Amino acid sequence: MYEYLGRARRDLWAALEAVPDEVISRSQLDGERFHCIKDLLFHVAAVEDGWLHEDILRVPPVIDSVPLLAATTGGPEYGHVALSVLLDYWRAVEARMQAYLSTTTADELARVVTVHDAPNEQYTAERLLWHVMLHEVRHTAQICLLLRQQNITPPSLDLLFYLPELPN
Repeated sequence: MYEYLGRARRDLWAALEAVPDEVISRSQLDGERFHCIKDLLFHVAAVEDGWLHEDILRVPPVIDSVPLLAATTGGPEYGHVALSVLLDYWRAVEARMQAYLSTTTADELARVVTVHDAPNEQYTAERLLWHVMLHEVRHTAQICLLLRQQNITPPSLDLLFYLPELPN
C-alpha cells in the first residue's frame, strides 16, 4: 500500500509543480487549519512524520530539522512557503518511513504503541500505519478537488491505475 502512495505522490507532486504558485497558495477554504492546498500538503506530511517518529519510534520528528517549518503551528500558514520546501520535507519523511517499513516484522506491526500526547490511547503499529495511509488518501482527494475548483485537471490517483494487470 505504501508503494502505491509513493507512486501516487510523485504524480500529484509533478502536477502541483506544473501549476502556478498562486493556485496552490490561494485561500479556498475557511476552516480553522486549512485555507489552501499548501496547508493540506504540510498537514499530510506532518501527520505521517508525527505518527512515525513521535509515537511509533519515539524519536524526534523530521520537522525538527527543518527550521522554516519547525516554528510553525500547523494552522493555515503555509501559503507563503515555497512548494519545494514542503515537498523536500515530505520526501524526507517518506524516506524515513521507507527505511522503517523495510525492516518491519510481524512482531513490530503487532506492537502496542501508546500515543505520546494521549497516554490513555493505545493502538498497534499496524493500525497507526493504516491510519496514516488512509489519512493521506482522504486529504489527497481534497487537494484534487481544490485543483478541479480552479479548472485544473488533477492526476488520476485511484489505486486501480497503479495496479499491474493480471495476465490472461
